[in-house]
Parts: sequence; C-alpha cells; structure tokens
Amino acid sequence: MSLDPTDLRLLAALQRDSTQTAHDLGAALNMSPSQAGRRRQRLEAEGYIAGYHAHLNPEKVGLHVQAFIRVVMATHTAQNAQDFVRMTRTRPEITGAWTLTGEADYLLRVFCADLSALNLLVQQVLLPHPAVSRVQSQIVMERVKPDAPLPL
Repeated sequence: MSLDPTDLRLLAALQRDSTQTAHDLGAALNMSPSQAGRRRQRLEAEGYIAGYHAHLNPEKVGLHVQAFIRVVMATHTAQNAQDFVRMTRTRPEITGAWTLTGEADYLLRVFCADLSALNLLVQQVLLPHPAVSRVQSQIVMERVKPDAPLPL
C-alpha cells in the first residue's frame, strides 16, 4: 500500500515525538483522535513504524567515548562474514554495524565508557578476531547534528 500525504505527515510527526497521543496527532493533522489512532495502528501493522524507543544521553549513562570503526576482513568467505556479524551482535558497545562498499568491509558505531574501554574492544575483541585483517578507529570529537528523522 502506498502512503498518502496524511500518512507522511503522521509519520513525520511521530519521528519528531513518538510519545504523542492520538489526540495530539489528531489536532496536529486536523482529524479526529480516532482517525489518527487508526492510521497510526495501520502504519504500525504494515511495518512503516518499526518500533518506539527512548533516546538516551550517552554521557549521562557513563558512555563518554563514541567512535566509528572501519573493519577490513582478512578473507571474504560466507563463514567469516557470519562469524563477524554474530560477534557484533553480542557486543553491547557496538550499537550499529553496516556493510560497506569501498576499502572497508564494515563500519561499526561504538560507545565506550572511556578510551581504555575502546582500546580493549579494538585490541582484545576486534583485532584478534580471525575474520579481521585491519581496523581503523575514528573518535567522535563533537556531534554537530543528531540522528535526524528520515526525509519524508
């Protein structure tokens, strides 16, 4: 099913603040709360809305270092890729992982308590992994733009 302009406005509103009630959404979209609630439920059921979560302040919860780590694989086999991906899913410090085109094979987003914790992740987890040939870390100095809503 395709999205109409009202669906797009509803999704944009929820990206800005997912805690809005059906009443809030109805007022913002110039429709009744029940209509807004039904649209929201339909968009959830059809998979347009993947879920809801709270955005935490990393520093407030003790995660003072954010880094992006580029990983180059030693060999490109299906088993190596499966093993590496499985490892990324078990490490709580790795909050995002993407496969890439270009020189690096993976990009990891990590949050650590401090530089020592980042060093341990790189030196004791990533580099010793049999699928990994090389890693390159880039420490975030300042976040100039937060993760933004999708452009609808």
